[in-house]
Amino acid sequence: MNRENIIVLDFGGQYSHLITRRIRDLSVYAELLPYDTSADKIASMNPSGIILTGGPNSVYDENSPKPDSKIFDLGIPILGICYGLQIIVDKMGGSITRTDKREYGKAMLSISSEQKLFQGLESNTDVWMSHGDATKILPDNFESIANTENSPYAAIRSNNLFGVQFHPEVTHTKDGRKILSNFIYEICGCKGLWTMDSFVDNTIDKIKTQVGNDSVLCALSGGVDSSTVALLLHKAIGDRLTCVFVDHGLLRKDEAKNVLEIFDKLDIKIIFYNEEDRFLDLLLNVIDPEERRKLIGQEFIKVFEEISKQNGSFKWLAQGTLYPDVIESASTNGPAVTIKTHHNVGGLPENIDFKLIEPFRDLYKDEVRNVARLIELPSEILERHPFPGPGLAVRIIGKFTPEKLTICRESSSIVEEELKKSNLHNTVWQAFAMVGDDKAVGVLGDGRKMGYIVTVRIVESTDAMTADWVKIPYDVLDNISTRITNEVDNVSWVTYAISSKPPSTIEPQ
Repeated sequence: MNRENIIVLDFGGQYSHLITRRIRDLSVYAELLPYDTSADKIASMNPSGIILTGGPNSVYDENSPKPDSKIFDLGIPILGICYGLQIIVDKMGGSITRTDKREYGKAMLSISSEQKLFQGLESNTDVWMSHGDATKILPDNFESIANTENSPYAAIRSNNLFGVQFHPEVTHTKDGRKILSNFIYEICGCKGLWTMDSFVDNTIDKIKTQVGNDSVLCALSGGVDSSTVALLLHKAIGDRLTCVFVDHGLLRKDEAKNVLEIFDKLDIKIIFYNEEDRFLDLLLNVIDPEERRKLIGQEFIKVFEEISKQNGSFKWLAQGTLYPDVIESASTNGPAVTIKTHHNVGGLPENIDFKLIEPFRDLYKDEVRNVARLIELPSEILERHPFPGPGLAVRIIGKFTPEKLTICRESSSIVEEELKKSNLHNTVWQAFAMVGDDKAVGVLGDGRKMGYIVTVRIVESTDAMTADWVKIPYDVLDNISTRITNEVDNVSWVTYAISSKPPSTIEPQ
């Protein structure tokens, strides 16, 4: 695919993904790569520019992460953000030191030099700072182009090297979007070719070339990601697509029935397998969530290999892997670590009999939803909340048991029903219930009884990389709690999760 490309080198900053998303929002493709990606590999990708992210380290510390120094010889515009600025200063012969005038939070930036980076901005603007180190000596041939009260070198420049000590990617920086836009358009010369319309057209062409005359199996879960993959594949190869819907017993209430009805209307070939007993027997009493993911992923491949042999020869397996799945499942061998193994990625065995088709491997969740709208995925699926590949298995904390599975499924159904009644379902990103091993005293009738504690989780987000808990009206929470304790056996308490991502994740495991 011929596209513009901004490379974002990840030094472990909490906003690394946010930088990538902001660039994509400006209609330019951006890709997050490990900080130590070789200059040769970067050059082979022919990027229009490079961004060095923030990070928790100090450049003067031993073993602090540093990029391949040859990236500075490529002649490609580079923007360093926070720690990224300090890398540039350190590499070019300046010095960084711990400062007594640390800046955390809002600061007033005074622009002192007319540069393309600040084109169209007022001379004073609010920015968001988060640093304890600062530039002590500016390298030769560099100039300060902006300052704050405590940072004389809040923005620097030399030829096509730029650095900002603040974070333009966060909304707290008033003109952050404009600064990033200036970098990619005015300095890197991008034209804004990354749109979901072009992605759809290019991906359909790519699938046709990739698959040729072969047939494809598509792992269909009924969620937005896999359903959009299925519809896109159907547009590309028609009847040579066979969707396989495997009920692993970990689905939402009535999900299998609803999915089969929808895909029958779409006239897409689908094979249904009920493998509930097979999967639940594997998971019985398994505590470790990583082990559960791997067991589910490995068993799925076995099922699909059996299906392939029963229904003809399939070389290809398509699935709805997303960019965050790939990033969170694989350590970058640097500051970033594996957060969790995703069902579509780390859960797969090394040797499988299929070649994988993952059309959305480069997309974030909200980008997939935009694709779904463009290709007219039915609203019954499009409006569904995200649902993990391992299903309810990741919402059961502690031992996996059939009783806790039932509690989780029934309680989650009540949560969604009450949100729909209150016209809140489509205003939140995700809502569900989870259950662990903890129990609390309840009073049923006139009797005292120990029952499970169910925790409700409702969050708002745009791409699932960050999320905030939703301040649901008390009367809605009251209805949810009352229904769960009245209608779901062996539940005595209902609690509400109020942790955001970060530091938590959206799913409990």
